[in-house]
Amino acid sequence: MIKIHNTLTREKELFKPIEENKVRMYVCGPTVYNYIHIGNARSSIAFDVIRRYFEYRGYEVNYVSNFTDVDDKIIKAAKELAVTAPELADRFIAAFEEDTAALNVKPATLHPRVMDHIPDILSFIEALIEKGYAYEVAGDVYYRTRKFEHYGELSDQSIDELEVGASQRTGVEQAIKEDPLDFALWKSAKPDEISWESPWGAGRPGWHIECSVMATKHLGETIDIHGGGQDLEFPHHENEIAQSEAKTGKRFANYWMHNGYVTIGEDDAKMSKSLGNFVTVHDLVKEIDPQVLRFFMATTQYRRPIRYSETTMKDAQANLQKLRTAFENATFRQATAEDELADDQAKLVELRTLKDRFIEEMDDDFNAANGITVVYEVAKWLNHYSEQERVSAVVLTAALEEFTKLLSIFGIEFQTAGLLDEEVDQLIEERNQARKDKNFARSDEIRDQLKEQGIILEDTPQGVRWRRA
Repeated sequence: MIKIHNTLTREKELFKPIEENKVRMYVCGPTVYNYIHIGNARSSIAFDVIRRYFEYRGYEVNYVSNFTDVDDKIIKAAKELAVTAPELADRFIAAFEEDTAALNVKPATLHPRVMDHIPDILSFIEALIEKGYAYEVAGDVYYRTRKFEHYGELSDQSIDELEVGASQRTGVEQAIKEDPLDFALWKSAKPDEISWESPWGAGRPGWHIECSVMATKHLGETIDIHGGGQDLEFPHHENEIAQSEAKTGKRFANYWMHNGYVTIGEDDAKMSKSLGNFVTVHDLVKEIDPQVLRFFMATTQYRRPIRYSETTMKDAQANLQKLRTAFENATFRQATAEDELADDQAKLVELRTLKDRFIEEMDDDFNAANGITVVYEVAKWLNHYSEQERVSAVVLTAALEEFTKLLSIFGIEFQTAGLLDEEVDQLIEERNQARKDKNFARSDEIRDQLKEQGIILEDTPQGVRWRRA
């Protein structure tokens, strides 16, 4: 049974879906004003692993992740590039889709955009005003934070602690609010900014209202899981709860999940655009195998911080290669496997035991670090079995199928080399003959020739096989 660490209760809880075998899951997506950095990618990958594991366990997942396509940062960046806000948003939504595809992140069931939901946002705000949870002043609309008695519970803060911080803020907006803790639901238009007409004049939505609207519209008034980065816990998710539950009178999300930061540098600083210490996925995948970055991100338990460095990336590359080698060894050996052997059932029981251990680890709050450790053991088992004098096609096929399924939860997919090209085949045969004739100069020459063509030869106990560099 799957257990989830619920940020709201700060305890691990048994997962009980609203509908049997179905998961309604909303994860806050990017504000699309620039390329995503690997800290942003952490959230996409972490919740992709969680989604894939739910699916592995037989759940149907309705996964909604939004695009914030109107925001102060987008408006500023659009002006600097002399394009409209929608044009800028379209550009970086396309970039997000390209970058996450390179990292093998499955597209969400739905990627709603703020600009497509303005009428829904206006209706939502009007309902909050009617209930006394919001008020208009000078074309802006604010939420009465103190009216929501559970405010601060998600981030484990008292209203008095929050008031001290809010009272130190200054500016025109603070001066017109009823209370320094109140936050904007609708912002009146400024000159030359994108805006929409509303009952309170031209303007645009505040940041927090959009996710409440899109989550409840597409998943229902109560959802199973709401996720996002640790930095969204307060104030964004705190405000989402206040807005949504004030409007519906129902619990907004049954489980709240937050992934840890990606840190960088000797001081383990959080990676962020505001600090300027970020590495974009767009640039990084030009230098390294995207699958290595994916593996690096996917195999740490989602709540733990990840330290990005050259060393940790090299470690990820080495560990990924071990798994790839196990896959290739077993795939290569299939050609000489026998139909069945006497010990097939015993071997299948060994595999089942490893699978059960994997499920036990991943059921415990999606502990990817422990889960991948079991996958390493499956790889070790595959290597050992592939080296046996006699192997069973039944066992080898079952083992490869399960190994592939487990790897796919982490977003890792290996491809078989397929049939050798005739030219490569002939050269390998010539090299084998040269070695028999002890013509090692010719043997080395052929190896170098193939290497120049991107073909790497590997001499194994099962014979010579090749892979592309």
